[in-house]
Amino acid sequence: MSDSPPPARGASPSESPTVDVTAMPSVLARIAGLALRYPGRVALITATSLLAAVASLTLPRLFGRAVDQATHLLAGGAAQADAARAALLVSAGLVIAATSARGLLGMASAYHSEYLSQKVARDLRIAFFQHLQMLSFGFHDRVHSGDLITRGMLDLEGARTFIQGTMQPALALLLLLAFAVWMMVSTEPAMALIGLAFVPVAGVAMARMGFRLRVTWLRVQQMMSALTLTMEENLQGIRVVRAFAGRGFELGKFDAASNAVLTFQYKRITLRARGVAVMQSSFHVSLIVLLWYGGRRVLAGQMTVGRLTEFLTYMTLLQSPIRQIAIIFNSMARATSGGARVFEVLDLEPQIADAPNARPLVAPKGVLRFEHVDFHYDPRGRQVLSDVSFEVMPGRTLGIVGPPGSGKSTIANLIPRFYDVSAGRITIDGQDVRAVTLASLREYVGLVQQEAFLFDTSVGHNLAYGDPWAEDARIEGAARTAQIHDHIAQLPRTYETRVGERGVALSGGQRQRMSIARGVVPGPGVMIFDDSTAAIDAVTERKVREALARATETKATVIIAHRLSSLMHADEILMLDEGRVVERGTHAELVARGGTYAELYELQSRSDAGAVLDEAVVAEAGA
Repeated sequence: MSDSPPPARGASPSESPTVDVTAMPSVLARIAGLALRYPGRVALITATSLLAAVASLTLPRLFGRAVDQATHLLAGGAAQADAARAALLVSAGLVIAATSARGLLGMASAYHSEYLSQKVARDLRIAFFQHLQMLSFGFHDRVHSGDLITRGMLDLEGARTFIQGTMQPALALLLLLAFAVWMMVSTEPAMALIGLAFVPVAGVAMARMGFRLRVTWLRVQQMMSALTLTMEENLQGIRVVRAFAGRGFELGKFDAASNAVLTFQYKRITLRARGVAVMQSSFHVSLIVLLWYGGRRVLAGQMTVGRLTEFLTYMTLLQSPIRQIAIIFNSMARATSGGARVFEVLDLEPQIADAPNARPLVAPKGVLRFEHVDFHYDPRGRQVLSDVSFEVMPGRTLGIVGPPGSGKSTIANLIPRFYDVSAGRITIDGQDVRAVTLASLREYVGLVQQEAFLFDTSVGHNLAYGDPWAEDARIEGAARTAQIHDHIAQLPRTYETRVGERGVALSGGQRQRMSIARGVVPGPGVMIFDDSTAAIDAVTERKVREALARATETKATVIIAHRLSSLMHADEILMLDEGRVVERGTHAELVARGGTYAELYELQSRSDAGAVLDEAVVAEAGA
């Protein structure tokens, strides 16, 4: 199963989800299989549940015997009074002991069930997060992070509660029902049939409720994904919301999503309440009929009061577990819907993965080559790159320019194999990037992107993200190369200063220079700069470019830019248009040719003198 987006992605509240009625056994069995990885804990839960059920089932016999003993005590003479009183005290002591044992064993069973469910949740959470790191960029391009967060948190919690809220109570319920039915049938078959007549009625009601709850839970989970998406986008774009006075619109959107969730939560509660009502009504009807029938038999002398008490106690014991049937069915419905959504992601096979015989990249020279590369994101969509070929030798720089959508960033993403080419191949020292391990390839290829994402941690940790064990001197050297060291030195705690969420404490240009420094720290063999200086002023950009030239003088370097001043110094420049190389050469050659590149250069020079400055002007401004 390739990592195409899950079908439930982006479902609106008005859409009716498709429910696979056959999924429940397989999903619940899979969750139970996760619990069986801890057989000792499962055995302990089973043992304590079994013993608690046995302790509970001794109570009807003890109560029945106590009632008969009390009857004999009242009917007997003074000679039998002492013996009957002693026997009654013994029965009372046994009832206390059985009740205490049931309580302690039930507590132990509940504790270990909770413990086991949390262990399984941890394992599943780690597996889910790890798998997200392996899925390709193509998957993350199509699936919103809000939906994945909902699956990894709320849906996973629903799967966890199945172990605690279903497996353990269901086990206790089955044990109680099995023993109670056996004892009742072996003692009074007719009364057993009357007492258990409610079971088929309750079973049909619960089965119907369970299916409808699955539909409702699936709708709720889809809506929670939409709600999470709404909140996440609002928080990430809070400055845009404030700038355009969008508070009212955002509140209305969130209220609509919240009300949609509330509506279906009410529907879920109503379904559960109806199921409980049917079950409880049928139970009490059976109890009334049993009391009437048993009372007549007692009056006819065909049954003792103690035996009737025993049957009524069996019914009372069953009442509490039967009340849990609704909880169990609700938990099963939630676990099936939530577990299916979690497993849907876990079952995806990454499109970009190591080949079976992949070997680490060995690149003593570091020659990057594109050989007739074609690429498309969707086989049914347009071709993004067509027959792109070039070679970048160590110590040489390739510049790539072109209009938006021409395929520039796609080239940058293909080199570290974030995507695979559709045709042709990409090699480093003659090794196809698809034949080497991803870890070694991405360690060798350094990519600095235009979007400078920073983590909410210190400046130093952000810079050393690619090499957490980098020495302070290397980190500071990379910062100096990116022309950001002087600013960092003025921060309250210098390199220990936190940058805030997404680097909010820094300007756009400072974040880009931080991103450049982060790309330099590991010392990769191939450097790619994807419009990574767009937010930096021209004077600083020149300083950064000169420092980078020294830092990458032995490496193959690719610079992608809209601003021609960023790549005029390149040894070769490719002009892309609709995924094809329409011109190539040095800056001087392309300007002299008078083609598209020359027109772009003239336009930028005329319309924005600050974007493309003459070398002498830049030098004077820098001085």
